[in-house]
Amino acid sequence: MRALSIFIIAVLIYTTTSAQQALWGGQDITSPEIHSNNTVTFRLQAPQATKVEITGDFLPTKKMQTQRGEIDVPGVAELIKNANGVWEFTTPAPLAPELYSYTMIVDGVGVTDPSNVYMIRDVASVTSVFIIGGGRSDLYKVNDVPHGTVARRWYNSPTLNMQRRITIYTPPGYESTDEKYPVFYLLHGAGGDEEAWIALGRASQILDNLIAQGKAKPMIVVMTNGNVVQKAAPGESERGMYKPSFMGETRMDGQFEASFPDVMKFVESNYRTIQTKAGRAIAGLSMGGFHSLHISKEYPDKFDYVGLFSAAILPNQNVTSPVYENMDGKLKIQFSNPPKLYWIACGTTDFLYQNNIDFSKKLTDNKYPYKFYETGEGHIWKNWRIYLTEFVPMLFR
Repeated sequence: MRALSIFIIAVLIYTTTSAQQALWGGQDITSPEIHSNNTVTFRLQAPQATKVEITGDFLPTKKMQTQRGEIDVPGVAELIKNANGVWEFTTPAPLAPELYSYTMIVDGVGVTDPSNVYMIRDVASVTSVFIIGGGRSDLYKVNDVPHGTVARRWYNSPTLNMQRRITIYTPPGYESTDEKYPVFYLLHGAGGDEEAWIALGRASQILDNLIAQGKAKPMIVVMTNGNVVQKAAPGESERGMYKPSFMGETRMDGQFEASFPDVMKFVESNYRTIQTKAGRAIAGLSMGGFHSLHISKEYPDKFDYVGLFSAAILPNQNVTSPVYENMDGKLKIQFSNPPKLYWIACGTTDFLYQNNIDFSKKLTDNKYPYKFYETGEGHIWKNWRIYLTEFVPMLFR
């Protein structure tokens, strides 16, 4: 009996210790450590590793040749191992305010930082993230302001013959009033889904902070899934936990544009909305900019505010769809009663920059009113967050 008691105690000690390891596991080091001067130190405990590197969007870029042409990609820096088997790297200069992402590379294998629990998925890549506060990046932080509500809803799309998932932001105070609100439809790019703008774009934080500062009107923001073969983001439907792909499930074939009234019907039937052209806006990045261009011209009486963020404007698209036919004629109808704001934004090193310049020239040649906002750098979330912070304050004025 005494032996059994000792065995039980031993098992309890083991299981308790194991549970504590699972609960408190991870490396007992700080990484990243943001110093008072905004330099940042990264650490990784890997005493058996022979080489540890880091790559991230805070490092100088390098050129890479892809099927889309030459693009800028983050550089790589080496960590140095100390006597305790901890590898370290400190940025040589302070980092500017921004949300940054990075990956460790241990003996050639990319891994997330085990000391940093904050991670974001972008298509099939998961990276560690951190924020350097100050300036615009304070809009990306969760601050002590009233917060809106983010809900994942399912709506019926008769056009696509499926139930589909959607992300909807309602502003602070929505639940406690009878007020009607304008609606901003915010679309993702290729490889994204209804989670992209919430996770990578910091949309809810940006809206909360701009509304609290009085720089934006309270509004409902609707974030769709633009991949018409998907019911929902990977892992959020009965299809299960499959690996996302960049272009494999992307369809720029007119189906999403044709099915967009299903989205609007659901939103306007289930939320208190201003159901006029002046009460609707639409914008998107890359593929979502392409969708926004075509949806806004396909339904010219629906949207008074249109935003194209690094839009994938494809003048020679080899797709047959009624949505893409007679583009010049449809633009003429759209601009016969022009939107209050038609806003195009792109980075100067974006591989789509010239396409956006050419489209802007088309608008200029036809005397269609628009605004062009130019930034540096390329086809990156840093730019799209900037565009969102610039676009939202101009809506519904």
